[in-house]
Amino acid sequence: MHMDFTVESLETPALTKAQLSELLFEQIGLNKRESKDMIDAFFDLISSSLVEGQDVKITGFGNFQIRTKAPRPGRNPRTGEAIPIQARRVVTFHASHKLKEHIQTQAASA
Repeated sequence: MHMDFTVESLETPALTKAQLSELLFEQIGLNKRESKDMIDAFFDLISSSLVEGQDVKITGFGNFQIRTKAPRPGRNPRTGEAIPIQARRVVTFHASHKLKEHIQTQAASA
C-alpha cells in the first residue's frame, strides 16, 4: 500500500513528531491520541534498539547504525591545550539508494 503524504502546510522547515501525528490524523483517519501514540511508539522502538546496540534498518529509507569511536587525543582550539577525547558510541544514518535516487530526481526537476 503506497500513500502520498503532503507536508506543504508545515510552518517550519523541520518535520516534528507533532506534525507527523497530525498527518496520520488528517490523511489516514486515526484519532489524535492514536496518532500521537503510534508516532511515539515508533520513535521509542528506534531509540531503544539503538541504545541496546542494535542497528535499525528501514527498507527504502535508510539505516541507523551504532558506531563505537575509539579514544583519541584532542585539543582545545582556544588554548591549544591537549585534551583526551574518551571512547563513545555515536549514531550514524546512511540513506538507502532508493531515498538517494528520489532526492536526486526531485532536485533535478526543481
